[in-house]
Amino acid sequence: MSTGELLGIEPLELKFPFELKKQISCSLQLSNKTDNYVAFKVKTTNPKKYCVRPNAGIVLPRSTCDVIVTMQAQKEAPTDMQCKDKFLLQSVKTNDGVTAKDINAEMFSKEAGHHVEECKLRVLYVSPPQPPSPVQEGSEEGSSPRGSVSDNGNVTGTDLSTATRAFVERLEPQEKSLEARALISKLTDEKNNAIQQNNKLRQELELLRHQGNKNRGGVSIMFVIFVGLLGIFLGYLVKKT
Repeated sequence: MSTGELLGIEPLELKFPFELKKQISCSLQLSNKTDNYVAFKVKTTNPKKYCVRPNAGIVLPRSTCDVIVTMQAQKEAPTDMQCKDKFLLQSVKTNDGVTAKDINAEMFSKEAGHHVEECKLRVLYVSPPQPPSPVQEGSEEGSSPRGSVSDNGNVTGTDLSTATRAFVERLEPQEKSLEARALISKLTDEKNNAIQQNNKLRQELELLRHQGNKNRGGVSIMFVIFVGLLGIFLGYLVKKT
């Protein structure tokens, strides 16, 4: 985990379990350890290949924000599974109450005198986990079910049934493995969507709380002014009588 003055970033490497013709996602967690609002922006050297959500946002004081990076489905595997793509995460302190809609390019401009923290992230391809390939006892790897031949040249029904059952049992774990991987991919997408919704609701709640504090302060001032005017009026009446 990298810890700067503004944001902590975990992890520092984007690891994608590479598979052909399949979208793959990984996540970053940004931690704001300060009492200030911190704006961030994510850049990449290959924007057409990756989708970043959110690619810019606000991390509230003493809170975290999850960023989902999705790599588009690839038609060809890279040479030696090496990737030269890189990401840059910029962060800057901003005013209280600022939302993601207020973020602009000038906020991250060093020429304008802003203190901008930068962190470079590299991309790694890793091999996806491979399910074990069970081998049934008494059968050859990769062979098809065959019945035995009796002395008179006929295939015995018992041996054929046994071989067929062994072949089917060997296929079932592979089919279940494919179904499990599809289910894991679906659950991962649902989790990413839930994380994005949670971040959005958390920021909206903090903004409403901030605005509520301002409104309560306004009501107190008006009340004090009203009481003062009422006191002046009563004093005027007393002097007049």
